[in-house]
Amino acid sequence: MKRVVAPELLDSDAGTPREIQDSLADLRMVNQVFGGVRTMQLLLRTVAHRQRLHSLTWLDVGGATGDIAEMTNSSLANAGIQSTATILDRAFTHLNGRRPAVCGDALALPFRDDSFDVVASSLFAHHLEPEQLAASVREGLRVARHAVIINDLVRNPVHLALVYAGIPLYRSRLTRHDAVASVRRAYTLDELHTILGRTGAASTEIGVYYLFRMGAIAWKPQPSTT
Repeated sequence: MKRVVAPELLDSDAGTPREIQDSLADLRMVNQVFGGVRTMQLLLRTVAHRQRLHSLTWLDVGGATGDIAEMTNSSLANAGIQSTATILDRAFTHLNGRRPAVCGDALALPFRDDSFDVVASSLFAHHLEPEQLAASVREGLRVARHAVIINDLVRNPVHLALVYAGIPLYRSRLTRHDAVASVRRAYTLDELHTILGRTGAASTEIGVYYLFRMGAIAWKPQPSTT
């Protein structure tokens, strides 16, 4: 299945305020029901356990309303890990003012080096072209102390068929368009592995998770102790 890039309507807020809010609510439902929160929680737990962290701070790039961050933090707390998230989104209209948030660019993060334990994103990577995605991971590695996490869709014909079947579940016409566009422009595991190989990460781990989600961890190179 060839990757096809088509504009997503929510990216440019191409709808009424009600349509935009309904589309953001659709995203919250997708993340809660179809594996987004589960995948993010598992990836963050992997970093926490590997680095022996009982608490962590993380930046949610493209985090919009911050719903996935809130649900993930709650899930991590149940697993005994305290976490604090800061939301970054390019569109001010996506931020709801209820959580710590910054309006900014994923390719030029407005934070100092080593500002967070982890820089993460959910359903964001497929919005970027390969060179942009590699650049965003390099920027994330600068800002993170330990790792960059990517939580995204897998491009697959069966996944696309499931998305078409699920269209009646969505509230907003923006989501009905964007859900299809997202799968068509998503990456495969091999493609993501190749992209991450150009980021300067010390090592990468990529796996498949529930309902055509893929999760990747790009580990930050650590200073030599010699």
